[in-house]
Amino acid sequence: MRVWVTWRGQGAQRGSGEPPHIALAFLLLMMGLSGCLVGPKYDKPVVPVAPADQGQLPSEYKESNGWKQAAPADGAIQADWWKVFGFPELDDLEQQVDVSNQTVKTAEARFRQARTLIAVNRSNLYPTISVAPSISSNRASNNRATGTAVNGEYGDFLLPFDFSYEVDAWGRIRRSIAAAREETQATAADLASIRLSLHAEVAIDFFELRSLDAQKKLLDETLVAYQKALDLTQNRFDGGLSSGSEVAQARTQLETTRAQDIDVGVARAQFEHAIAVLVGRTPERFSLATAPLTTSPPVIPTGVPSQLLERRPDIAAAERRMAVANEQIGIARVAFFPALLLSAAGGFEGGSITNWLNWPSRFWAIGPTAVQTLFDAGRRRAVAEGAVAGYDETVASYRQTALTAFQEVEDNLSTLRVLAQETDVQHVAVQAAQRSLELSMNRYRGGLVTYLEVVTAQSTALTNERTEVDLLRRRMDASVLLIKALGGGWDISKLPT
Repeated sequence: MRVWVTWRGQGAQRGSGEPPHIALAFLLLMMGLSGCLVGPKYDKPVVPVAPADQGQLPSEYKESNGWKQAAPADGAIQADWWKVFGFPELDDLEQQVDVSNQTVKTAEARFRQARTLIAVNRSNLYPTISVAPSISSNRASNNRATGTAVNGEYGDFLLPFDFSYEVDAWGRIRRSIAAAREETQATAADLASIRLSLHAEVAIDFFELRSLDAQKKLLDETLVAYQKALDLTQNRFDGGLSSGSEVAQARTQLETTRAQDIDVGVARAQFEHAIAVLVGRTPERFSLATAPLTTSPPVIPTGVPSQLLERRPDIAAAERRMAVANEQIGIARVAFFPALLLSAAGGFEGGSITNWLNWPSRFWAIGPTAVQTLFDAGRRRAVAEGAVAGYDETVASYRQTALTAFQEVEDNLSTLRVLAQETDVQHVAVQAAQRSLELSMNRYRGGLVTYLEVVTAQSTALTNERTEVDLLRRRMDASVLLIKALGGGWDISKLPT
């Protein structure tokens, strides 16, 4: 149930009255109330931050910034962070993402759409003025209930102007504008997060492809060595020094490795197609030349844990949506207060075009209105409680996003540290396997062992070499994921204001 309290002053075409001063006084009173703001003040919730810890850093990181306090002059991750890897082809691919990727364009359009809502809500701060001119010819019934008309036909020429204005006495409109602005900032952070994810995906797919090129090169070189071993075994068989089973073993080893070499092409084509789509190209017209991955990953400046809250766009988006939810609490509480409106109408009305716009044909009506809901069966209270629950949800989401961010940084730092140690050990294993294969081949040439020992040594050597190649891929991927976890050179100063 609602109550309308209205006062209007009116003037007709025959009157000489003007809008009374009481309406203007009421307008000034309502304008004075526009400084009120109902609802809670927004305070950013606290998120637990782990202390700086170098115990989990890769050894080479401790010589740089590390996961520790960084001075202002220290190097930091740049917006074009992929250049730190030193691959010109990757730089070219990354530059195409923002221009041609359709997912980025979708997010950018979503941001522009959110930005227009600021203007939509800001327009409510100002009055609405409309005009609806009309000309009509009318005939009244001679048998109407009010009696017989003296003149049943008449013309009506109307030029009305309507004015309506809602006084933002309790801050509903201002909070709506603030909510739209904060949602726009959150959408901008979403756009930055999507860009970061896509750039990281391009980099990871690029290193996966280059690692497959390295695997391909290794298998090609292995095939040459296996072919020579098969020729040796065949010659020994022809000379009566080896059995046919040894020739079969050598050929099996060769053809199995050849099949693995061919199979690499399947995964490489898939990563190549994935990169094509990410840069907005059709897969059939996109290709990357073969270039094995041999470069070690660079050292990534990490900074301090507390900086992460300002460097991750997904955390910034979650924080801005907390602010939006806080505004919604205030908007919900405004419903408990009366709506204050000021409306006016005026114009000219005449019976013919000759007297339509004459001064005596003027009319006007002006007055304030207060609307207050007295009974709604608890609807307003339920809406307010729902707004508070929505805010609590965004707080939990913000804290969870922050905790996940800390986890991702620690995960990738630990991964890089462990993989660096594993790489050193694996390199020793590769050297030992190669030495073992060399000794087995020499023993076989001397007739001291069967070819089975050579096959075993070959398999062990190839497995260790492929593992070493894969470890480099995993280190490059972890470096990319660490940069992504650190925000990729983004910070909250890049949010639109």
